[in-house]
Amino acid sequence: MSKKKPIKLNELDFNNIGGWPQQAKIGLCGVIVVVIVGLAWYLFVSDKRTELESLESKEVQLRTEFETEQGKAANLEPLKQQLAQMEQQLQQMLRQLPSKTEMPDLIVDISQTALATGITNELFQPGPEEPKEFYAEKPIALRMVGSYHQFGGFVSGVASLPRVVIMTMHDISLKPRGKEGGVITPNSPLELAGTVKTYRYLDEEEVQKQEAAADAAGKKEGT
Repeated sequence: MSKKKPIKLNELDFNNIGGWPQQAKIGLCGVIVVVIVGLAWYLFVSDKRTELESLESKEVQLRTEFETEQGKAANLEPLKQQLAQMEQQLQQMLRQLPSKTEMPDLIVDISQTALATGITNELFQPGPEEPKEFYAEKPIALRMVGSYHQFGGFVSGVASLPRVVIMTMHDISLKPRGKEGGVITPNSPLELAGTVKTYRYLDEEEVQKQEAAADAAGKKEGT
C-alpha cells in the first residue's frame, strides 16, 4: 500500500476549498466547530458565570442579614421586658411628684419656706402650666432678697417638703444688693432673680388627652 502524501497548508487553495482533499476538509470543519464552541462559551457561558457570581455574592449578603435579624429576634423578648421595667420605674418616679390637686398648696409651701428663712419675696409670680408628655411644668417668676445662709436654708427647706419637689433654674442671676464695689460678707444681702420651674405628674385622663392631641397633630401633618 502506498502512503498518503502529507498535506501542506501552503499547497491548499483557500479560494477553492471544494477542491481540497477529504482530510483537509475534515480538519477545516473541526477548526470551525472549535471556533463556534469557543464563541458560544464566550457569549453565553461567560455571561452566565458572571450572573452566577453575582447571585452567590447576593446569597452571602442575604444570609448575613438573615443571621443578624435572627439574632435581634432572639434578643427582642428580653428587650421588651427591660423596656417594661423601665416604664414601670418611670411611672413610680413620676408618682413621687406632686399631683394636680397638690400643686397649688406646693406653690404656697415654696413661698412660705422662703419667708420662714428670712428671705424677702419681692416677686413670686406663678405662670401658666406647660403640659409635656408625662408631666407638666410650672414656671415661677421670682425676685428674692436674702443672705447666702438664708438661701441655703431655703433650698434645704424645699428639699424637706413632704412631696418630691424638683426645681430647675432658668435665666437666674444672683448678685449683691446695694453693695456696689463694697465688701461682700456671709450676711450681705443678695438678690436672686429669674425664673424657676417646678413639676407635677399628669393623671391618666390628662395623659390620654396628651396622646390624643399628639395623634391628631401627627394625622394633620400627614395630610
